Amino acid sequence: MDNKGEMINSLNDLLQGEYMAIESFNNFINRLEDKETKTIFQNIQKQHRKNAEILADYIQNIGGRPNENIGIKGKMGDIMLNMELDSSLDHEVISKAIEGETKGVNMAEKVLRGNLDNESRSVAGQILQNDRESIKKLDGLR
Repeated sequence: MDNKGEMINSLNDLLQGEYMAIESFNNFINRLEDKETKTIFQNIQKQHRKNAEILADYIQNIGGRPNENIGIKGKMGDIMLNMELDSSLDHEVISKAIEGETKGVNMAEKVLRGNLDNESRSVAGQILQNDRESIKKLDGLR
């Protein structure tokens, strides 16, 4: 596979992670009791939607096709999350959200270490920064 193909695959991996985060936050928001906490979660979910839009547009602009679904791995992760979150205690939901966001940051860092051109690295870097900000917001809820 050529460098452009590898780059598009890496960006699609990142995009898939954003879609997984959107789905996870649907689950989290549904379980939260506190209205202020729910609002913060909704704002983080909006950021993930914006990240997904930025990535999908960018992939199209460089001649790729965005993979706009969560895939088997994402569906399995969603099932596991539902099983693990048998309680709707806000502190447990917050902990699971931080765990998921941390996995997202690790994925973005892995993509950044990959074979990207400068523009792609900049786009992925902005997504990484947004996800780090989300973790800070979630940490503030503990």
